[in-house]
Amino acid sequence: MKKLFSTNVIFIAMLSISQAQEVKVEVKEGWTKKGNISILFNQSTFSNWLAGGENSISGNLGVNYDFNYNKNNWTWDNKLLASYGIVKTKNSAFEKKTDDRLEFNSLAGKKISGFWYYSAILNFRTQIAKGYIYDVTNGVETRIENTNFLSPAFLTVGPGLLWKKSDNLKFNLAPLTSKFVIVDKDFTLPDNAYFGVNEGESLRYELGFYASGYHKFNIMENVSAENILNLYANYLEDPQNVDLDYQLNVILKINKYLSTNVAFQTIYDDNAFKGFQVRQVFGVGLNLGF
Repeated sequence: MKKLFSTNVIFIAMLSISQAQEVKVEVKEGWTKKGNISILFNQSTFSNWLAGGENSISGNLGVNYDFNYNKNNWTWDNKLLASYGIVKTKNSAFEKKTDDRLEFNSLAGKKISGFWYYSAILNFRTQIAKGYIYDVTNGVETRIENTNFLSPAFLTVGPGLLWKKSDNLKFNLAPLTSKFVIVDKDFTLPDNAYFGVNEGESLRYELGFYASGYHKFNIMENVSAENILNLYANYLEDPQNVDLDYQLNVILKINKYLSTNVAFQTIYDDNAFKGFQVRQVFGVGLNLGF
C-alpha cells in the first residue's frame, strides 16, 4: 500500500504541473515528426596532480525521436528512446558502460468524445550491449556477463482508455495488459532470481493493470522538461507490488547546436531488484534536432 500511495503521488503531481505550464500546441492533421541526437563527451587528465585523480575518457550518444499521426478521430503516437555510453579509466582493465537503453513506445487511439479515446498501447524496452558484474580477485579485475541484447527484454501490450489534450500532455489506463519478460535461459537461476523467470526458461507472462503518463513543458525559455511515467501491477502475483518506471529528460539549449542535457530514470521492479534502480546522466554536448 505504501508503494502504491507513493507512485500515485508522483503521477498526480506530474499532472498537476500541467495546469500551469503546459505548452500550447495546435493539433495538425497527418504526420508530425521531431527528435534530437545528443552527443556528450568528457575527458579528465592528471599529471603530477597532488590532490589525486585518474585519467579517464567517456562519451554518450542519445536519440529521442517522436513520430505522431493525427487524422479525423484517430491518433497514433510513437516514441523511440536510445542511448549508449562508455567510460575508460587508466587503471581499469575494461571499458565500462555509463548508459545503455533501447525503448519504443506506441499508443493508438480512437476518439470517444472530448479528450477521451479508446486506446491500445505497446511498450518495448531492452539494452543494446552486454552488461557485466565486476569484481576484483587477488588484485585482478574480473567481470561476469549478466545481461545482453534482448536479455532481459520487456514487452507490454494491452487495450485501454486514453486522455489526450495534446502531444505534450496525455495519460493512458489499461486494466487488462499483458507483459512478457524475455531472457536468455542460460542466465536463469533458482528461485526466480533472474528477472522473475524460472530456471531453464526464457519467458515470463504477467497480466495486470498498466498506467502511463507523458508531460512535456518549458520550464523557462530554452529549457524544456520531459516526464514519462509507467506503472504496472501484476494481478497474477503480488499485485500490491507496483512496478514503477519514471524518466525525466531536461534540455537547456545554449545555442542551435550546444546544450546541457540531464537524464534521470528510476525503476522499481522487485522481480529484478529489491529496491530502486537509478540512472542519471549529465553533460554538455552537441545537440542536433531533426
